[in-house]
Order: sequence, then structure tokens, then C-alpha cells
Amino acid sequence: MGKRIRVLFLSAEAAPLVKIGGLGDVAGSLPSALRNLPESPDVRLVLPLYPQIKQTKLELKPLASFHIPHRREALLAETYQAVIEGRIFYLIDGPPIAASPAVYSGDNLQDGIKFTFFSLAALQLSKYLHWQPDILHAHDWHTSPAVYHLSLTRKQDVFFEKTKSLLTVHNLPYLGSDTAAALAAFGLPRAHMSPLPDWAEGLPLPLGLLTADKINTVSPEYAREMLTPEFGAHLEDFLQTRQRDLTGILNGLDMDSWDPASDPALPVNFSVESLSQRIQNKQLLQEELGLPLKPGIPLLAMINRMDYQKGVDLVPDALRQISDLDWQAVILGTGDPELEASARTLDRDFPQVRSVLTFDGALARRIYGGSDLILIPSRYEPCGLTQMIGMRYGCVPLARDTGGLHDTIRDYHQGKANQSTGFLFQDPSSQALGECLRMALTVYQDKRRWQGLQRRGMKKDFSWEKSAREYLKLYIELLSG
Repeated sequence: MGKRIRVLFLSAEAAPLVKIGGLGDVAGSLPSALRNLPESPDVRLVLPLYPQIKQTKLELKPLASFHIPHRREALLAETYQAVIEGRIFYLIDGPPIAASPAVYSGDNLQDGIKFTFFSLAALQLSKYLHWQPDILHAHDWHTSPAVYHLSLTRKQDVFFEKTKSLLTVHNLPYLGSDTAAALAAFGLPRAHMSPLPDWAEGLPLPLGLLTADKINTVSPEYAREMLTPEFGAHLEDFLQTRQRDLTGILNGLDMDSWDPASDPALPVNFSVESLSQRIQNKQLLQEELGLPLKPGIPLLAMINRMDYQKGVDLVPDALRQISDLDWQAVILGTGDPELEASARTLDRDFPQVRSVLTFDGALARRIYGGSDLILIPSRYEPCGLTQMIGMRYGCVPLARDTGGLHDTIRDYHQGKANQSTGFLFQDPSSQALGECLRMALTVYQDKRRWQGLQRRGMKKDFSWEKSAREYLKLYIELLSG
């Protein structure tokens, strides 16, 4: 293709400005990875200007002000440009964004109003910049209203008539529930006589899935799982009608940020060539956590949001199943109060367990760099970064065989052990997790085999360049169709 592809990239969050979950990692890394390709598509990232961003010392350059139609009265959108580490961010402010106490307030209607306003304003911004996008790339339910609005108006709007849309799904069950009234207030009607179930015809993510020119999700396996009753969020029958337009592209990892050879959070840096130095991090981590200094005992770790989706509730009983073996464990995370209470109970019952119920990014890095085994017992996992980081840092993943975990971990028990990078189990149960743990701890006793697992994992290429190349192919397919 002769000219640079223009991509209007919309997200509710993007590092380093705002990061709540994996979406922030993707939106923070993918635009730069795309621009760094030889084809260098022109990717413009647009974010809401949340109150917490205003509180920073970020220098904001005003761009344009305009009104977004609303049932009660038109709402003023004010737009700005910021440059961070050489990257341009477009930021949108307005009453629904300024009034929101958090990125995700927990009030579905309020969030629906905020993100619908943002989605429509982002489209309008490109007009004021006189910058016609070839691709609208939206992410999850928060920016799906832009996809839906584009589908309703581009036949009558010369500016957008050639713009194609791509919707990336990071977590299908988050549909934008209870936001139909917000869409209607901004003039976005329910779908009628569509392949969607009746209950979904007024919700943002289903409407985006209905009208996007192409859909992708963040791993090939999750793209397959979305078509099944277990993982389809009651949209599996509809999604099967769009199967030809659905693909899975594995998320990448920022290989510069997550590098044990240079990570300043690690007491001792190491690489696959100097793996023997890693043991010092383990000893220092044991000392920091108040655990007995026994480098020969396997140190298990879980770094996770305390959430049932993440399978955190399976861990206490699984650890009790292996109480006859020698091991230590550290749990880092915060979230559901019941799951936090369960972790405290485990901490009390087992002197070799430490539960740190907070968010501590530096400690997380030290745990990756010093633990032997990272537990990821997710009930479903669209992609996941924990297993990639674990492998990068020589911390062998033990995970449920689902979604991106399936795509990134080569199971020790499937095929050739000398090609494996971790351990997978099938059933989302404490028993299956406990059995897999027992097997993994048996392998741990064979240091040659265990170091083979570590080295193979550390050599895996999870860079964003590979993922960006797949997205570029998808953009070209869209424009060629």
C-alpha cells in the first residue's frame, strides 16, 4: 500500500498515563510497536482526560472544543495533546469525564455516559484535526459506541465513508451492562431484527460486535473459546455468525521493561546466560518475607487480583493437599474481601506462607525474580501477562489450560518434556491444581530438568513486534476488503 495507514486508536486506559489492568498495557505498548514497524502506520491514541491525569504536572496543549449532541443539552468536549516519552496522546475532557470519581466508577450508567461521550468526541476530534482515519481501532465495551456510531453514519458522512472498524475484545463478559439508557441519550438506538439476542441489542459491546468490520481478541485460543457456551457470555450463537471476521492475536510483552538483566527492582540482575546468579534473589526474597533461608526448597508464588475469575479461591485447598511436602509460598494481591480473608487464614495455618494483600509493583518484580513457580489458576484468561513475565524471569508458570495460557505455555506433560516451558492443568478445581502442583514439585527435584524449563521460558520471544505485525496484517486485510 502506498500511503501510511491512519489508525484512530481508542482506549479507556493506556500506560503510562493510566493503567488499571491488561488493557492499559496493550494500549500503552501496541501503538508504539506499530509505529516502529518499517511500514510505520500513523497511529493516534485517544484517551479520556480523567481527573487523576489532570492532577499530574502533564503539559496539555489545547486542540479544539466542540459540542456532542445529547438528549437534554449538547455537552462541551475539550481536547488536548500531550507528549510523553516522545509519544503523542490525545486527551478528551468534558462534563461526564470530569464528574467521574475513577476510571471505572462502578456506577454502570455513569460509566456508560462517560464512555459514550468519549467515543463520540474521539470521532469528532479527527474531523477537527482534518485527519481522516483509515481504521477505527476500538477496545472493549468502553469504545464500542464509536464503532456503532460509525456504522450508522458513515454512509451519509463523506469524512468517514471509507473508514473501516476493528474491535478488540479483551474480556468478553464485560458487555457494558445497564448502559442502554446512556447510548440512547446520545442518539444511539437499539439494534432491531439483528442476530443479537434481544437482551443484548442495547448494550455497547454487543452492538460493537454486531457492526465492527472485523473483530479480534487477545489470543487465538480465546477466539475459539468465545464461540462456546462456557466462555461465550451468552453471545456464542451470535459470535458464530461472525466467525469469519473473528481472529485471535496474542498480546505482547514490553521486553525492555520486563528484563531481569536490567530490572532495577531486582537486587541481583541475571540473564539466561547467568541463571546461576538468580538464587541470590531467592535468598534475599526469603529474608524480606521472613521465611527460612532454604534455597533448596521450592518457593511458590501467586501475583494476582483477588478475583474468582483468576481462580484464587482454588489455591488454599490445593496448598493444603500438598502439606506433606516441603515448600514455601508468597501470595501478592488485593481485591475480593472473602478471598483476602481466605489468604489470611492460609497465612495463619501455614508458617511457610506469606500473604501480602496490597498492590506493590516493585515487590511483584522481586517475586518474579526470586520465586521458582508462579501459580495462574484462572477460570478463563483471554491472554494474561503473568505467565509471560514469569517465563522471562525464570519463574516457571503453572496454570489452567485456557485462553492465552494455552497459547503461551508448553506443557511439561504434553509431548516432549525437553520442549516444555511450564505446567498446565485442565479442570478449574482445587484437586486438579493440587495434583499439578505435586507433579511440578517432583520435577523440581531434578535440577537439570528444572533449569531446562527456566531456560526455555527465558528464551521465548513475547515481544510486541510480533503482535504488531499481526495487527498490521489485519489492518491491510480490512482496507483490501
